[in-house]
Amino acid sequence: MRQSLFIIPILLITLLWCSCRKDFQYDTSSGNLEFSKDTVYLDTVFTNIGSSTYSLKVYNRSNNDIQIPSVRLAQGNNSSYRLNVDGVAGKEFENVPLMAKDSLFIFIETTFDISTINGNEFLYTDAILFDAGPKQQEVQLVTLIKDAIFLYPAENADGTKETLLLGLDKDGNEIRIEGFLLTDEQLSFSNEKPYVIYGYAGVASDKTLNMAAGSRVHFHKDSGILVGEGASLRVNGTLSMDTLLLENEVIFEGDRLEPEFSELPGQWGTIWLAPGSSNNIINHLTIRNASVGLLVEGNSDLNPPKLSVSNSQIYNSLAINIWARSSSINGENLVLGNAGNGSLILSNGGSYSFVHCSIANYWSNGFRSGAALQISNYDLAEDTSANGQDLTASFINCIADGNMSLELSLNSDETNAFDFSFKNCLIKFKDTNNQFDSDPLYDFDNDTYYNNVFLNENADFWNTAKNDFRLGNSSSAIGKADPDTALLVPSDLLGTDRSSEPDIGAYEFVAFDQN
Repeated sequence: MRQSLFIIPILLITLLWCSCRKDFQYDTSSGNLEFSKDTVYLDTVFTNIGSSTYSLKVYNRSNNDIQIPSVRLAQGNNSSYRLNVDGVAGKEFENVPLMAKDSLFIFIETTFDISTINGNEFLYTDAILFDAGPKQQEVQLVTLIKDAIFLYPAENADGTKETLLLGLDKDGNEIRIEGFLLTDEQLSFSNEKPYVIYGYAGVASDKTLNMAAGSRVHFHKDSGILVGEGASLRVNGTLSMDTLLLENEVIFEGDRLEPEFSELPGQWGTIWLAPGSSNNIINHLTIRNASVGLLVEGNSDLNPPKLSVSNSQIYNSLAINIWARSSSINGENLVLGNAGNGSLILSNGGSYSFVHCSIANYWSNGFRSGAALQISNYDLAEDTSANGQDLTASFINCIADGNMSLELSLNSDETNAFDFSFKNCLIKFKDTNNQFDSDPLYDFDNDTYYNNVFLNENADFWNTAKNDFRLGNSSSAIGKADPDTALLVPSDLLGTDRSSEPDIGAYEFVAFDQN
């Protein structure tokens, strides 16, 4: 018995020693590694802005534990790529273990200064080398680097950032936002290089920010443009021949260029047309992935209106595509697509006219809190009796549609004027519970409000998930627009003639194969 007790611990020690010893016995890699990809594309980044982190998986398919003699970047320490191999950061690694039938992760990032070379774009490449000599294997790394013009607030002596004054709160305290005023030299955006904006770029009183056709403006998180009192914004885009490249369109979007950010809402703030700004004219502009696409405030009595916007698309806003408060807008050939709340919200009164607009909200990024089109003559968030203002709103040859039953919301304080009208419009309003039967605002037989309206008919858009609201073969909007109004806007958003048998919405129907 005593002998058995003595043998047991010896056996345990021997087993543990053998087990530990096996962890330190490796065969040298024979050059038979396998990889999750043979080239890692880090997509497009701006100069001096770090990329997202990309991953590469390395597999040991053999039955033996191996050791990779070296894992390194071909350009060594001079490389602008950075690696992390199994949790260790660096650019060169030696004797990297990889167990039998196992794998390891390599994470890759880059930051590159394009000022070291000539040109506005540069394809930067390197490679990850595994081992050396005849057993060497490699995985290529590729990144497109873009040059850009960076605009940002100055840093104060105390380390804080420059701010813009928005006004005073109810207690008389200043309301400020991180931002800066554009200088005279910065008020003309060109299409030579993209612009990257940090904070809010302010347009000062009596100044106009002009944007040439083909301009590209990228906003960092919580950034945007503030057009202040007495200032103006002019977006001078023109018709593009390529519907994908939109070469002559002006485009506002976030500053992350990687594909995973292309459809991510709420990456930046808003284009804010503050009270007192005027003569704002926008043509051929695409706004995507903002929090609020356009925030238009004040000046409901301006003639011409505070904002004239045409041939433009706004979609994928985290909250609202266009939010107008006590303001005035003329809109033509607009696509106001998916948004987390409303595609178009007209609140607290104002004066509005929309012709040939597709207001369509098929938001699929979570719960949507409001109808595609919302109209009110007071601020719904406050006491209706205290802040209402007169409202007039006209919609001709427009679509109000989406993936909810009720895509039109009308709210009147019954004190101030609430004059609205829809003519030759396609409207989705499926009141299955009959909760609005007694509300005169939704009496679709009342020709004071509704004239030749097509209720709950099929809009049949191309691809609502991708904010493509061109009309499909089965669309009820085909041929139903008011022809006299169509002649005032004779071409659709893509330049297609609509002078004969025009269609409702921003697009004329063009036959295509849906199979």
